[in-house]
Amino acid sequence: MLIAGGFGVGKTTMVESISEIRPLVTEEVMTERSIGVDDTSKIDNKSTTTVAMDFGRITIRDGLVLYLFGTPGQDRFWFMWDELAVGAIGAVVLADTRRLNGSFPAIDYFERRGTPFVVAVNCFNGVRTHRPEDIAIALDLDPDVPVLLCDVRSRESSKNVLITLIEYVLAKVAAEQQAGSA
Repeated sequence: MLIAGGFGVGKTTMVESISEIRPLVTEEVMTERSIGVDDTSKIDNKSTTTVAMDFGRITIRDGLVLYLFGTPGQDRFWFMWDELAVGAIGAVVLADTRRLNGSFPAIDYFERRGTPFVVAVNCFNGVRTHRPEDIAIALDLDPDVPVLLCDVRSRESSKNVLITLIEYVLAKVAAEQQAGSA
């Protein structure tokens, strides 16, 4: 599963909150090179960024393991996305309503690939300023794409997002199988 989205939406935090192992993260300190490139104006205290990927794991049961890959958020690191997306069963697009435009590239990417995805709005500090229905309209999502409010710092909240994604993927597979047998 991929955890994707724009710069600074909480992808690394989500992988860290839900992984059963200490996640592999490729966070690096932001340097002068990011000045004028990465907009940190609405991100308090952002000093590091993912430069390759984050990796975590969840064991569902013996022999059934879910691997989590957090993608880098900046365009200049998107060359990693194609490699990370190989074999992905689904994706979480994390969104920040303060910078909703940063969600469109990830949504477009998964729509083009035909990868099922859900949108999870990371409600920083518990702030829930918009209804999921309004966010779906603003992002011009297909009506069946789930939109959830979450706090990626919370293991339980991140778990609920992943459960929704798995249920969504299973429903899409079942619908495709039924359509294929008709």
